[in-house]
Amino acid sequence: MNEASISSSRPLCVDLDGTLVKTDTFAQALLLLIRTRPVTFFATLRRVSAGLAAFKRSVAQEVQLDPAALPFHSGLLAFLKSEHGKGRKLILATASDEIPARAVASHLGFFTDVMASDGIINLKAERKRDALIARFGEKGFDYAGNATDDLPVWESAAGIIAVNPCAKVRRALKNRSAQIFEDRPARLKVWLKALRVHQWTKNILVFLPMLLAHELTTPALYLKATLAFFAFSFAASAIYIFNDLFDLHADQHHPRKKNRPFAAGNLSLLAAAIAAPVLVLAALATARMLPVAFTGVLLIYLVITTLYSWRLKQLALLDVMTLAGLYSIRILAGTAAYGVETSTWLIAFSIFLFFSLALVKRYAELRELSQGNSEAVRARGRGYCKNDLPLLAGFGAGSGCVSVLVFALYINSDKVVQFYKHPAALWLLCPLLLYWIARVWLLASRGELSDDPLDFAARDPQTWLIGALSAAVLILGSM
Repeated sequence: MNEASISSSRPLCVDLDGTLVKTDTFAQALLLLIRTRPVTFFATLRRVSAGLAAFKRSVAQEVQLDPAALPFHSGLLAFLKSEHGKGRKLILATASDEIPARAVASHLGFFTDVMASDGIINLKAERKRDALIARFGEKGFDYAGNATDDLPVWESAAGIIAVNPCAKVRRALKNRSAQIFEDRPARLKVWLKALRVHQWTKNILVFLPMLLAHELTTPALYLKATLAFFAFSFAASAIYIFNDLFDLHADQHHPRKKNRPFAAGNLSLLAAAIAAPVLVLAALATARMLPVAFTGVLLIYLVITTLYSWRLKQLALLDVMTLAGLYSIRILAGTAAYGVETSTWLIAFSIFLFFSLALVKRYAELRELSQGNSEAVRARGRGYCKNDLPLLAGFGAGSGCVSVLVFALYINSDKVVQFYKHPAALWLLCPLLLYWIARVWLLASRGELSDDPLDFAARDPQTWLIGALSAAVLILGSM
């Protein structure tokens, strides 16, 4: 079937979700309501029985998204501005509720009118088509959409614009003249970023008890430690996705986090809702190959990280104490997985060290956000303000020094001779640790450290050098 080409003489009707913006505004508003007012969310659920349009209106009346922070499709947006400059009539036609739709239209300033769900009619698919025909006539308009729900509308449109169309939409439009807008990065790269695969390095901590206990000659321990590593990695990725959903609104206002896959609209919220539970099941399935105690530790980790994502991260100091505890849980998980005892000295050392690293993470994030506006920090769901920076630095640097003190006391303990023939060599580790901790805090105070110290460590040549020297000292002490 031959279709008329896009014409600036006809009104152009533009869908909102997945087309003009690369996200689902209703789903995002629903997440924000769950995140900020869960009691209200459950009260709003009663409106579901009145229909989807009524439910959308109830949610829209409770929470408002910031249109300026939404991830717009840059190519389509530029095209629409160009068409508006030519005097073309632009209509925002969406199944989203009229309240957020009009907010987006007002923000952009070039839409002539808005056609949207009104609390009674859900303006989607055939209903949207019928409304557009009633207003403009059959073939009296061009339409920009993205999904299979837009196929009935395109049937009655004179001109077709498809934005990031899926394979099914492409097949349906293959014999029709359509203008295509694509704005999608490589799928694998986006998923690797969403799963935070680079953060899996944190889970190497499950190997620590066997390494420090010098249990290095039993293959079964390596197998169990590897299974524990992947179980924690799958669980961590699930929590990262869960956290990104909870923080979606805040991330879209952040100078860097707005580029995260879900905040930027490069992955759908539906994909997140599927991936997170699948990853949790994968983690639990892997854990079943290990002792029951390990599964218990993993479940504790999942509960604490979920509470952290939902609420604890908003509470000053409790947030960083939780982060420090989560690192230590990984070490205990190693013991649970393969039965090598975790030294109380190691737990004490790790608590103080990771408390320092958690504080430097929060310090760097706070310093970046508070440049010029301390109120903006609180608006993003953190329990800190600009004036807390010196105090956080004091707590963090002090905790780092205490971790070195704990290590020094360990060198003087009776425990050390069980594993090291020349424990005096371990004193060389103290200046190495002090230098690294002091350098991390120095860089943070200068604004030269990202809000993830472990990511910094993975890319920092000096950290690798200190790590190599530390390994040499440990080998020297063992010989």
